[in-house]
Amino acid sequence: MRPRSGPTPEHRVLAARLRTLRERAGVGLEAAAAALGAHPATVRRIERAETGLDAHQVRLLLDRYQVPAAEAEQIMAGLGTANLPGWWHRWRDVMEPWQQEVIGIESSSTLVRTWHPALVPELLRTPAYETALRRTLHHDEAPGRPERRVELLEERRRRMEERGTALWALLPAAALHTRVGGPDVMAEQRAALSEAMRRPLITVQIVPLDFPPHPLTGVPALHLLRVSAREIGDRAVLEVPGARVDVVDEPDAVTNHRSRMDAACAAAPSPGTRLPEAW
Repeated sequence: MRPRSGPTPEHRVLAARLRTLRERAGVGLEAAAAALGAHPATVRRIERAETGLDAHQVRLLLDRYQVPAAEAEQIMAGLGTANLPGWWHRWRDVMEPWQQEVIGIESSSTLVRTWHPALVPELLRTPAYETALRRTLHHDEAPGRPERRVELLEERRRRMEERGTALWALLPAAALHTRVGGPDVMAEQRAALSEAMRRPLITVQIVPLDFPPHPLTGVPALHLLRVSAREIGDRAVLEVPGARVDVVDEPDAVTNHRSRMDAACAAAPSPGTRLPEAW
């Protein structure tokens, strides 16, 4: 079964490596499954990091792929780390399954690009803004959950900064006119956004109210995650409020989303270092 807290970057890398080794050996899914005495779907789930890496199964697969002893031992030695829960495990009670997958990928990203059609993007929100937004949109949320979500958001930001992950955000000026929480909350959010714009790893572009439509006009919240590990492909995350969240890993589809983001950023004003006073 899928790890309860979502696969870690180390887990994803090892799972992808097993797929590469199988393909390099010219072994099909059915032949690999036969080595395990299992269904081909089991091998597919192992290669997609949708289940834990069982040491006995991994050893059988390495033997079937005739992996050299030194390389096989290196893989076996990494199983312990790969099977450890991700750092976000302690917040899993306030996370959706898709969030566990996305944060797992985000934890190995070198660049996160984000667009929100109506609000300040999540990774740039102040605790007060995020808490007020949660309370407005989720009236039935249990006491303490908004605060726990804010804790998780703060930890994500801290770890991104620690890793040197770059953040590039695109948002409409309308987001700064959408009142979340009240005047004090919005004033703090604007000040925090202005401060973030002066940081070297953060790029913010704001589309003015009187600008013409651009390639992301009308598109739900979109996030693109660039991963340095070659075994893990880039991901696109498309949020459809109240409906679903699509985590896209198919290369052509990710490229399509990236092209639209590129075009929207090219059409927007150049990144600034502070918010214009009028906003």
